[in-house]
Formats: sequence, structure tokens, C-alpha cells
Amino acid sequence: MRDTTPRSTSGIRQRWAAVREGAARVDEATPAGRDRAVDALRAFAILGVVLGHWLVTALVADGRSLHTASPLQHLPWLAPISWAFQTLAVFFLVGGHVATRSYASAQARGTTYGEWLTARLSRLFRPVAAVLTLWTVIAAGLLLTGAEFGTVHTLVKLALSPLWFLVVFAALTAATPLLTRLSPLWPLAVVLHVDLLRFGLGGPSWLGWVNVAAGWLVPYTLGAAWTRGELDRRRSGWILLTGGAAVTAALVVRAGYPASMVGVPGAPLSNLNPPTLAAVTFGLAQCGLALLLRDRLRRAMRRPTAWAAIARVNLSAMTIFLWHQTALMATTATGLLAGRLPGLHTVPDGLGWVAARLAWLPVFTLALAVCWSAFRSCEQGGRRSRTPRKASSSRVVRAHRPSDRETPVGVTRV
Repeated sequence: MRDTTPRSTSGIRQRWAAVREGAARVDEATPAGRDRAVDALRAFAILGVVLGHWLVTALVADGRSLHTASPLQHLPWLAPISWAFQTLAVFFLVGGHVATRSYASAQARGTTYGEWLTARLSRLFRPVAAVLTLWTVIAAGLLLTGAEFGTVHTLVKLALSPLWFLVVFAALTAATPLLTRLSPLWPLAVVLHVDLLRFGLGGPSWLGWVNVAAGWLVPYTLGAAWTRGELDRRRSGWILLTGGAAVTAALVVRAGYPASMVGVPGAPLSNLNPPTLAAVTFGLAQCGLALLLRDRLRRAMRRPTAWAAIARVNLSAMTIFLWHQTALMATTATGLLAGRLPGLHTVPDGLGWVAARLAWLPVFTLALAVCWSAFRSCEQGGRRSRTPRKASSSRVVRAHRPSDRETPVGVTRV
């Protein structure tokens, strides 16, 4: 029998050399003045939300129906998982920073507000049509084949739940010209007074929905302050981190806010739906940590392979975000063919479920890769590269980077 080990080792080395060569081309194509920490923070925020959903969302099979559950229902001591993976505040921080910088640059070039907004939102919403179309077909097919309405409702709600985030983010983006100078203290004060009215004075529960805008406006306007250079000193990051963490701890321990920073099925109060003061102060702590990590991220992103990976995630950020729940449900539905599988269809009430769910993460990733391969062209405008292979990798940077012209007058590029 011939020994194939040297050939296999040689193949691995060749593939790794090709990866490094492609990463080097992406690195070379990136403008020298680009702040790579911004891209890294955006990528980590998106991936944090994806991984968090995969870890705390369970679809329990009960006869012919499926219903959602969470390990946080049965294992509340796992609440710190939500602290690590509920990273939307960081995404809004980066979004506010990039949008205000982009709008200032557009003004300097004489671009109209309508042209600027259309360009900003087109990339955001291009992938949405594919998600809505597919799930309309799936829901109709399931109902026509006799699936229970409750099951279909659960699946559609889970699949389309990321869209609320896009609506809020789009609204804040549209309001960017009004927010460039707004202090984060104003929306923070709104959140504080809404919670005082709701929980302290017995006000109506619908008041909480005011915080959907005000709560995410806090990190978004922090991003605008970052653009203005007001958060450049490390002291700002430490104040946000320590102050936000201390206030959040006090709200959880003293004021009765939930410890989990994501919604828990069956819980009387959610920190996220709608956002509470605890969720907002926790977001401030996360933003402070993000600001403190900027220098380390810039150094880490000097490595071509690390930067190339971050660039590719940013290029398909909305595709990853919109389809990750579909990947979870596709895996769950396919697994039902083999029966009720641990960590996939069983009640998340023990450490055995947690261990099994961790083992399923690579499968979810593979399913998401299939969705990404099928629908990434929706986000990238359907363009197919006609360039030679050697030049194609640099298109990753060109396609997703903000133009050098988006740097506003008077803002120092790092």
C-alpha cells in the first residue's frame, strides 16, 4: 500500500500557501489609512449575535409541533452567556460612527441627502427580499401540507426576527443629519424616565416601546461622538466600561431587572424587548470595552490572514445576520428525520443539552455557509467577478470598504 501521508501533507501546505497568498493580496489592496478596528468591531458584533442565538435558542419537538425554548429558562445561572453574545450595542456604536463620518464626507463632496441615504440603505435592504420571498413560500407550503399554524408561526417569527434590527438601524441612519451633534445623555435620559414611569409609577407597558428608538440611539450617538473625536482618550472607554457595568449590576441586584440581557421565554420582563435601562447601561459598558480594544484590534488586523477574514465577514455581514436563524431551523428540520436529537429537539434543561448544542455549532455553521453561498449575491448587488482569479481577492476590500472620500473634513484618520 502506498503511503499517501506526504502527498496529503503537501496538499495541506499548498492550500495554506494559497490562503496566505490571497490574504496578502487583500491586505495590499487595503488603503493604508483605513481604520481596521472599525471593521473588526462590526464583524465581532455580528458574529456575537449569531453565536448567541445559536446557543440560547431551542426548537423543542413535541409531537407534530415545534415550540421555542431557551436554556436560560431552566438554567438561569447561564445568564453570563447573554452578557458575552448580546453585542448589538457595539454594532450601533460602529454604525453611528461610520454613518456620521460618511454623511460629513458626502456633504463635502456636494452629494445630496437623498443620494447619500439611498446608497447607505440599498446595501442594507438588498438581502431582505430574498429572505421574505423564501419564507413566504415555506410558510405557504407548510400550511398547505397540514402543518400546525402554531409551528409555522414559530418558525416564521424566528426566521424574520432579525428584521426588527434593520428597521431600527435604517431609521437611525435616515436621522443621521439630526444626530451628528446629539449628546448620548439625551436618549439615555429618555430611557431612564420611561423605565421610571413603567416600573416606578405603574405607567402603561406600551411606554416601553419608546425605548426601541431611544435605547439604540444611545450607542448610535456615541458613535457620532467617536467621529467628533470626543472618545479618543482611553479615559472615555474606562468611564463607559466601569460606569455602565456598575449601574447595570445595581439595577439587576437592587432594582429587580433580569440578569439575562436577552429575552427568556415565559419571563415576566425582558431586557431587550423592548430595551430597558439595564440593557442600555450594559450596552454602554460594552461600548467602553470596544473603545478600549481599538489599539489592540488595529495591531491584530495588521496580520494579513486575520484582516482577510474580517474583510470577508464585513462583505457579507447582512447575509450572515439575516440567514443564521434559517440555518438553525434548516438543521433542526433535517434532523427530525432521524428522530428527536439531543441538543436540537430536546428540552434545554441540563448540561447535557448544553454540551450537545455546542457539538451542533459546526453543523449550523455549515448550513449558514450554504445559505451564504446561495444568497450572498443579493447583498453584493448580483455582481459576478469577471476578473482573473489572482485579482479577485482584492475585490473583497474594494467592494465593502467605505471610500477614502467618506472621511470628513477635519476628522483625523487613524
